[in-house]
Amino acid sequence: MYNGRTGEPFDQRVAVGYMYMLKLHHLVDEKVHARATGPYSLITQQPLGGKARFGGQRFGEMEVWALEAYGAAYNLQELLTVKSDDVEGRTRIYESMVKGKNTLEAGTPASFEVLAKEVEGLGLSLTLEKEEL
Repeated sequence: MYNGRTGEPFDQRVAVGYMYMLKLHHLVDEKVHARATGPYSLITQQPLGGKARFGGQRFGEMEVWALEAYGAAYNLQELLTVKSDDVEGRTRIYESMVKGKNTLEAGTPASFEVLAKEVEGLGLSLTLEKEEL
């Protein structure tokens, strides 16, 4: 193989062969996914992830920061509790919607309870004190 500019041969060996290109078929109809209700993780009680498992869209740390910057406290409370892993709160909000009331009383997320059990497994005691405002 020769250099096209100078006409001199290359010092190293060069691989020569056919180049193949394949088209990836990404269709919008196959990408669309929505979830109103669906399965939850047995340990954390959070919605499963991914379209294949009929899961929800993850609301990540940076998205939380963005809503904090906008001051959307009630949206964050709803997303991170009753729409995630607050089982009791999810039940209460459903009952209030059936009764026609508009209340959101978030409870303790199941992921926090998992963390508390892990801390207790390390031999540390954890007590929660609720303070009335």
